[in-house]
Amino acid sequence: MANHKSAKKRARQTIVRTARNVERKSATKNVVKAIRAAIEAKDKETASTLLVKTQKLLARLAKHGVIKDNAAARKTSRLASQINNL
Repeated sequence: MANHKSAKKRARQTIVRTARNVERKSATKNVVKAIRAAIEAKDKETASTLLVKTQKLLARLAKHGVIKDNAAARKTSRLASQINNL
């Protein structure tokens, strides 16, 4: 357990940030799932509009260090290529 004032503050901040990161990752996963469902249904228009939203979310996650930059780029690229192949 943390003994110093600064260590206690860091522990509190970690709890808040972890919860925020989990929420953001979950939201992104839900949008990716919706894109994959649109791809399965061969609905290119819906998938394209959702891709824009997903790109923004992934870029934001990478910017804040929730996921790595290359992971965000890889996910975006793979989704875009799947949509382009429709």
